[in-house]
Parts: sequence; structure tokens; C-alpha cells
Amino acid sequence: MYEGFLTDVKGIRLGHAEDDLALTGTSVVLCQDGFTAGVDVRGAGPGTRETDLLRAENLVQKVHAVFLTGGSAYGLDVGGGIMKYLEEKNVGFDVGVGVVPIVPGAVLFDLALGDAKVRPDFKMGYEAAKSAKDKDETEGNFGAGCGASVGKILGNDFAMKSGIGQSSIKIGDLVVSSIVALNALGDIFDYEEGKRIGGVYDRKNKKFLDTNSLYEKRLNDYNQFSPANTTISVIATNARLSKANCNKISQMAHDGYARSINPVHTMNDGDTIFTLASGEVSADINLVGILAAKTISRSIANAIYSAKDSGGLVSYNSIK
Repeated sequence: MYEGFLTDVKGIRLGHAEDDLALTGTSVVLCQDGFTAGVDVRGAGPGTRETDLLRAENLVQKVHAVFLTGGSAYGLDVGGGIMKYLEEKNVGFDVGVGVVPIVPGAVLFDLALGDAKVRPDFKMGYEAAKSAKDKDETEGNFGAGCGASVGKILGNDFAMKSGIGQSSIKIGDLVVSSIVALNALGDIFDYEEGKRIGGVYDRKNKKFLDTNSLYEKRLNDYNQFSPANTTISVIATNARLSKANCNKISQMAHDGYARSINPVHTMNDGDTIFTLASGEVSADINLVGILAAKTISRSIANAIYSAKDSGGLVSYNSIK
């Protein structure tokens, strides 16, 4: 396991809610004082909310929360619950007659595990926000990782259970941290250790199979596999960044996906990374981006290392 957690950045609070029977859940990142934010979407099947607000030329400069959730597009309902919680705290963009909390978010597809008719909703969003803490060390089968899985090209009989992972890196006064809800089509690698740790797993013969090779051998229709995947993440940093800078950090952080997930950014993934910056420390944007990619890779590994068997899927901990 790699060290550190998202909440190592001051001003960040993290909360989770899940349904352990239905195997779905939500993770909410609160930054109630308002953080500068950006986003980069690389997967071709995304489900997102309020991402256009984060374009550098647009009005709103700060966000008050970001959510990662299961439930596919149905899971976007959690945003309303988070807004309700923040409104009760009088947190949001001042519009004269009240406040409007700015709450972007992204979804992953976990309907193939558990009960597909039960999805994260307004109530779950509210409860996740209400549970948020300024020190959170939750990893594994919780929140948005409750129904997450990897290595799905041959379906659930060969897929593996994953979850959420966190990590952080500190260089002097600079802190860069991340949380990842890992729900990828492809195979998973611990980049720094140079080994495969998740993906398509042949339980009978107790060995990993290669997603790229399977794709080459079995593919008749390039789009035959449903968009039932998506890895979604949040980077947090205390660096002083503009919206344009945050968008660039999100872009650079996708290198962490490319190092640790193969294949990645496919037509069957909706890969999305948000960046939140508190603005407390002057830092070189290149260094922040390099560290963002590194912490993303580490959080991906931790999502595998911390997961437990669930929903009929095996985990790293049961095959290592």
C-alpha cells in the first residue's frame, strides 16, 4: 500500500455512503470554502455533471464539492442531495437571493453487480456529504468503489473486484493527493513495482489473461462491449493554480491512468479526473502535474490492494 490520503490537503473533507447489498455507493469531496477546479475527460463514454463550468473562460471560479458515484447516469441524482446539504450550511455561489452550491461530479457503471434497480440518489448524496470528515482513510469496497470492478472484457466470470484508493505526496510545503474509484475495462498494474495486480483473471487456471490479446482474438464488432466501465478521480493540492492550470493538471494526471491501466481511455470507458486547488502554496505547474500523475497511479494500486471479494468477484487479496 502507498501512503497518504486525499484529506492530507487542508480544507478538503471526504465522505462516503453505500448500499452493501445493492453494491453501489457515492464518495463526496467537500471544499466548503471554495477551491479552484478543473477537469479533463478522456474516456469516450462519460457521465458527468457541471463540467462545462470548469472551462477557463466561464464565470464560476470556485467549486464547493465534487462527487464520484456509482449508478451510471442515474447516480447523477446525488448532486442534488449534496447541494441540499451545502445550502443548509449557507455554502455556495452568492446569487443575491441565496446561494447556489457548485457541485460537479462523475459517474461509473456498476449496475452489473448487485441490484441494478438500486442506485445512488438524492438521499445517498446528502448522507455522504453529511458524513464528510477532514481526515478520511477509507479505501476498498466503500463509497463509489462499492460496486467497482476491473478486467471486464469476458464478463463477471473473469472480472476482479476493485474499489476506491487514496494516496498523497509531499514535497516541502507542497501537497498533492488523490482519490480514485477504479472501474476499468482493462488490466491493472502497480507501475512503480512493475507488476500486474488486477484485470482479467482465469479462476480455474489461477492466472491473469491479457485484455489486449483477448481483444485482438475475439473482436468481430469493435463496439460490441458495453460502456460498463469508467475510472473517475479527484486530485487535490494546496498549490496556487488558476482554472486553466487545474485543467492542465487534470490532463497531466491522466498519465497515471495510462501507466496503470491497459488499455485505457477506450470507447467503453468514461475516464474523468477533477483537480481541486486551495491556493495556499506557490508551486511550479509542471511539478504539480508530475506529482498528480504519480499519486493517481498509487491510488489505482491502493484501490486494488484494499479491495475485498464481493458480488461473486475475486479480489487481489484472495489470489495474491
